[in-house]
Amino acid sequence: MTEKERKTRLEVTEPVELMKFLMLKFPEKSRKDIKSLLAHRQISVGSEITSKFDYPLQEGQQVVVNWNKVLIEKQPEGLNIVHEDPYLIIIEKQAGLLSIATDSEKEQTAYSILSDHVKKRDPKNKIFVLHRLDRETSGVMMFAKSEKIQQMMQKSWKETVLERTYVAVVEGSVNKEEGTITSWLTESKAFIMYSSRTPNGGQKAITHYKVLKKNKHYSLLEVNLETGRKNQIRVHMKDIGHSVIGDKKYGSTKQPIARLGLHARVLAFKHPISGEEVRYEASIPKEFLNLFKSN
Repeated sequence: MTEKERKTRLEVTEPVELMKFLMLKFPEKSRKDIKSLLAHRQISVGSEITSKFDYPLQEGQQVVVNWNKVLIEKQPEGLNIVHEDPYLIIIEKQAGLLSIATDSEKEQTAYSILSDHVKKRDPKNKIFVLHRLDRETSGVMMFAKSEKIQQMMQKSWKETVLERTYVAVVEGSVNKEEGTITSWLTESKAFIMYSSRTPNGGQKAITHYKVLKKNKHYSLLEVNLETGRKNQIRVHMKDIGHSVIGDKKYGSTKQPIARLGLHARVLAFKHPISGEEVRYEASIPKEFLNLFKSN
């Protein structure tokens, strides 16, 4: 196969987002196939490789698809790889999947599934945990591909991570359009987090929220974490009298979608090697939005 055959060059004739452009040019490929090409850094605009599906293309630009190292793999069960480079893997985890194993639960986890997946390519491949999501929380999670990168990022986590934004569906109509919740969190022997508005020797936790949609039954909030404590959003929503739906542990009495109403939507960080700002945004789950459709 010649160099020309290994690459496809496409001219952009009008402004359009990259994903839409590629779907039109390759109708035989699925959306997952295109996302896999992006995740494996096989798409470039001009001379710049991009993995952003919403990259804004302009008339006159050239998009190059590098088929030479195509890795259109089957996505691992329970998660989707949304970005991968030599240093990091970013996934979108489904609700109900543990991030990592616990002493009492050795079942499949996001970590074990992804670890098995990368070892299929090369048995020497490894992944390293950078942070975790609660089992019932879906959304964006990141793993390092070496211990060195893991240590680099964890040591400078506060400076490295620029944004961690969630969406939450909570019970009732939240009157205050936006606000900040600050408290100190401690954990009981039963693994329940307790919140105090005054310092009590616990960990300080700060949560910012903004109402995106609401009706008389529920509110959809954008929630931004200033600190990342265990169960922080869930405890703070209980504190303001609007527990996350499906969260019986922290006061919820409603379970309209058979899952916890919490989704890690945005993760933005400084890349540990390039220093560039990287931002990944997952869609708001349809079952969240369906609760706000007018009858």
